[in-house]
Amino acid sequence: MKAIAASELIINDRGAIYHLSARPGEIANNVITVGDPDRVKEVSKYFDKIEFKMQHREFVTHTGLLGKKRISVISTGIGTDNIDIVLNELDALVNIDFTTRQIKENLTQLNIIRIGTSGALQNDIPVDSYVASTHGLGIDNLMNFYVHENNEEEKQLLHSFVTQTQLHSRFSHPYICGAGMSLIKHFVEGFHHGITVTCPGFYGPQGRVLRLGVTNPNLINRLTEFKFGQYRITNFEMETAGIYGLGKALNHHCLSLSAIVANRIHKKFSSDGNAAVEKLIQKTLQIFSALP
Repeated sequence: MKAIAASELIINDRGAIYHLSARPGEIANNVITVGDPDRVKEVSKYFDKIEFKMQHREFVTHTGLLGKKRISVISTGIGTDNIDIVLNELDALVNIDFTTRQIKENLTQLNIIRIGTSGALQNDIPVDSYVASTHGLGIDNLMNFYVHENNEEEKQLLHSFVTQTQLHSRFSHPYICGAGMSLIKHFVEGFHHGITVTCPGFYGPQGRVLRLGVTNPNLINRLTEFKFGQYRITNFEMETAGIYGLGKALNHHCLSLSAIVANRIHKKFSSDGNAAVEKLIQKTLQIFSALP
């Protein structure tokens, strides 16, 4: 097997991967990702023991024990460009031999749960509630750079989305991927379920108008009105589809959980989004730590 070149897999003088600055063994097989670097400590404060801490740029990593379960919490920063870095480097840390620079014969599957914030796109999903994403639907272009496959349901969902919304004509072609079923089945009570759309920005790409006009002023209506069988679009944000797409392509189990801090239909914003996120962290850790 051919070794991966130094320009492709960048390892620093500490023997750590380039952006996360973590070495193999310093990352657990159970991973929580958060966007905000300051949110890492809000998760790890519940650990019984912290064995590893690292910060490089916006990527903060804490690895420790919650009971007997070893968990890493990592900040990704905002957007699927950062998700591209984090997911690929997490996979490299467990599935590439850093000495030989070759892919390992026996591959490791990670459990990756995103804890983030999001805006609701339905009347019945209020601020301070929670969404577990059944699918990530990307209009951000990331997975169009990778070889990946969809199952038949995903193909039908994507075709229906493009047909109903016509959002492909002036944007990159959308992509879709489902959640890890081994994870989402444990996050039912207290969670809305639905499709999460991942956007390449916060303002125009999410239909916000400040000083600049937008090319698709009906974006929110088109997303809200989309239906495919039992599925509807519940919310949008900036990372989920990238996590789901790369995670599935690399054969990891992924789930995105969102605290709803805005409802774009009611035009309301949470009066205490931090409290909503804190409750979601507690709820997630309680469920995650109990999983086999």
